[in-house]
Amino acid sequence: MVKKLQVLHDLGLGYLTLVEETPGLSGGEAQRLKLASEMGKGQADSVFVFDEPTIGLHPDDVRVLLDVFQRLLDQGATVVVIEHDLDIIRNADYVIDMGPGGGVDGGRVVIQGTPKAVKACPDSLTGRYL
Repeated sequence: MVKKLQVLHDLGLGYLTLVEETPGLSGGEAQRLKLASEMGKGQADSVFVFDEPTIGLHPDDVRVLLDVFQRLLDQGATVVVIEHDLDIIRNADYVIDMGPGGGVDGGRVVIQGTPKAVKACPDSLTGRYL
């Protein structure tokens, strides 16, 4: 039990209470809670897809989440993250930058490659912030 609670803490969810209902959680919290249930299982050949898991996270907890992603990668998993947080993007192995804007102005690949390649792309709004 202590090991499972440590995983919750490591995922930035240490503030939750055991009696809290999950409908009250943000999307990012719910994703991290689901991830906690998967930690400790065999991760080889698994694919994890996260949609903005940093929502509601304190910046210090983003580093913790990056460490969890690295653990998954080290165990042979593939991690796909849809994210706007620049720390997450900077730490990615591969980025697909969509745009050039949102809504009707989006929907095409502006650049794909390393964060360094995205940063060097003059058409990438994301690259300007990296």
